[in-house]
Amino acid sequence: MIEHDRTDAAPGPAELSAAMARLTGKIRRTPTLDLPAGDLCPVPVTLKLETLQHTGSFKARGALNAVLTAPAGTGSISAASGGNHGAAVAWAAARVGLPAHVFVPAFVPATKAALIEGYGATLHRVDGFYADALAASLAHARQHGAHHVDAYDAEAVVAGQSTLGQELAEQVEPGRPVLVSCGGGGLFAGVSLALEGRNPVVAVEPATAPSLTRTLDAGHVVDVDVSGIAVDSLGARRAGDIAAAVARRLGSTTLLVGDDAIEQAQQYLWNVLRLAVEPGGATALAAVMSGQSSSRHPVVVLSGSNVPAAPRLHPGQV
Repeated sequence: MIEHDRTDAAPGPAELSAAMARLTGKIRRTPTLDLPAGDLCPVPVTLKLETLQHTGSFKARGALNAVLTAPAGTGSISAASGGNHGAAVAWAAARVGLPAHVFVPAFVPATKAALIEGYGATLHRVDGFYADALAASLAHARQHGAHHVDAYDAEAVVAGQSTLGQELAEQVEPGRPVLVSCGGGGLFAGVSLALEGRNPVVAVEPATAPSLTRTLDAGHVVDVDVSGIAVDSLGARRAGDIAAAVARRLGSTTLLVGDDAIEQAQQYLWNVLRLAVEPGGATALAAVMSGQSSSRHPVVVLSGSNVPAAPRLHPGQV
């Protein structure tokens, strides 16, 4: 029988606490870095360096929590991904000695494909977008009895991502807004639940992949066309049901940023800080640098570092 961990229910406080206890010592507690205001970044910012996490992104948190809570007797893992979730699932499955099959869109960057295979997973390329890879992963799980780990719309995954927010609760002051990049919304939902009543959380999406924004505008989950520089990591055609429900309940704000702003944020992080951050990982900072965010002292999560190589970010272009 297929085991699929996707549910429409957001994790509660008990699940968040259990995830933190389960993952402590297995994931990295990533540091923060305070930056003063400057010519390119108009306000002081605290960066959460999730680029230093296992597998190079926050996805390790949710993937490991989902794998560690898989049903007894699970024999293999399947997942669909634009790259980072697949690498995280491959890493998590390897930790517990399970084979993993990861389905990715054919356009997945070579760096991320190599990461997935490097952690021992079997990589399957699928024509189309993330939704097509998801359909292939679910079909594989049905056929082979694998445990499918959803990229963002599953209680165990969202609970795992909440550990980032639980760390921030010990690292930054109450009241400061926290900006996170948003694709399907697993990170946004987890951090929002962890910081509920303490820090407002803002979802920042590429203007070319506005799935949560359009869902909130419509009042129900809708499909959107996706494209742009961050499509491999933030290119979900629809927001997760959990993220949509959390955003509606909390009255959350979303912001949209263009590709030029995302690329400028990438360049700034490399030229000024020597931090190699992928487009999706720099999207939240792009909202601050471009003036889309009006917050005077925000916290910004740098969510992923899986770029092909730092030298491609040419100096002198900011």
